[in-house]
Amino acid sequence: MLLMRYLLRTGYLQLSWQRILYVLWLALQYKLSVMDYASATARLMPTIIGQGEDEVWALCREWFREMVAPCVSDQAVQRLEEHRNQGHVVAILSASTVYAVKLLADHLRLGDNFLCTYLEVQGGQFTGRVVEPSCFGVNKLYWADRFAAEHGADLQHAYFYTDSYTDLALMERVGYPVAVNPDVRLRRLARRRGWPVERFY
Repeated sequence: MLLMRYLLRTGYLQLSWQRILYVLWLALQYKLSVMDYASATARLMPTIIGQGEDEVWALCREWFREMVAPCVSDQAVQRLEEHRNQGHVVAILSASTVYAVKLLADHLRLGDNFLCTYLEVQGGQFTGRVVEPSCFGVNKLYWADRFAAEHGADLQHAYFYTDSYTDLALMERVGYPVAVNPDVRLRRLARRRGWPVERFY
């Protein structure tokens, strides 16, 4: 939604009110876990077919600097540093696309320690398809297992912070699940299971 606000404010994206309401409706369904990320993304992909990836990278760098970086929670950064000081491998695992997640990883000095959703690009242009498996829901378990194996780690000794009930499969796999600013379903479940519930903002 931050990106949509930026695109509309800068005039980069010209949408009718009907299209804006449609995007907001998709966002609401995703937030309520009525629609999964892959389905929402698939419905939006036709709007970027044929667009150049270089152009999107340039736009997202400006958007991140102006609207995302200021939203990074001090509490989250502090927690990240606490894990680093304990010798833990810290990584971002997000359903968002690489055009947001890599910029956040760079901002947090995480290098290549990020897992996210990729959009298919051919000849420098978007095809309108998502590279499967997307990094959403139960698929996050696939990416987390792969990352752990590559780093000689065991998810039973891992911490995982999330705000979404859609991440339940991974929360049940790790040794230390933490609900942060959780949605309603996750907050209720965390309380039933005795998982920590925290707020970073």
